[in-house]
Amino acid sequence: MQTVDVFTPVVDDPYHYGAISAANALSDIYAMGARPLLALNIVGFPRGKLPMSVLEQILRGGADKAGEAGVIIAGGHSIDDPEPKYGLAVTGLAHPDRIVKNVGARPGDQLVLTKPLGIGIITTGIKQEKTSPAAAEEAITVMERLNRDAAEAMVEVGVHAATDVTGYGLLGHLHEMTSGSRVTARVRYSRVPVLEEARALVRHGAIASGTSRNYEYLRPRVTFTGLDEFDEIILCDAQTSGGLLMAVPEEKLDTLTATLRQRSVEPAHVGEITGPGDGRIEITR
Repeated sequence: MQTVDVFTPVVDDPYHYGAISAANALSDIYAMGARPLLALNIVGFPRGKLPMSVLEQILRGGADKAGEAGVIIAGGHSIDDPEPKYGLAVTGLAHPDRIVKNVGARPGDQLVLTKPLGIGIITTGIKQEKTSPAAAEEAITVMERLNRDAAEAMVEVGVHAATDVTGYGLLGHLHEMTSGSRVTARVRYSRVPVLEEARALVRHGAIASGTSRNYEYLRPRVTFTGLDEFDEIILCDAQTSGGLLMAVPEEKLDTLTATLRQRSVEPAHVGEITGPGDGRIEITR
């Protein structure tokens, strides 16, 4: 299987930008329960505006993260571009009978999330110079964390469906899962982990345009009960290198939770698949 992901900088430091971009690109492979093998660098860089040492740091960050994942970067392609862009085209391997899809969730399945939300709010706050250094550092740590351990636990225990939480936000990716599986779901907001400073930043306007588009699209498809508008927006926040969202049979929930924790992944049991239906999602406090 193959995937590609490229984006513009979400943090100021070029090394961390490279590492985050690589982790984000690898995440699509992990979300399918596969093992990434090879990757190609894809680069856009304004060579007349920035020193080549910046590009060197970006590529070093990507190479270090790929090395952590056991992935060989076999080459790549670059162009002169007005704005820096970096990502990977990744090739992965999985047994055809063990590929995890983002559809196939069943009534009674429990929803488990492996990283906190609020990444997009934090990175937007960085661009607006509103995010504290501590919150930025926390978000970088979360974004650079590979989804490898979560994926290995998912495959070992067995789930019905999974997706990584990226540009469409938690609710956007969950809606892909529920509508494609022809089921409905309930998410309990109090169980959803959120980066602490994101709750304040969203109230100070740190909302990316992608998050606003997600919210506009999802409002007719989601029933919100007991949340204010800012909490609703957090659930639609466009993530970079977010966690995995898994639909696991109820009888396997405890085993999955324990297996994730054995791999130093802290899972959150955020909701459940409530029945057959048209993909609608209910959010309660």
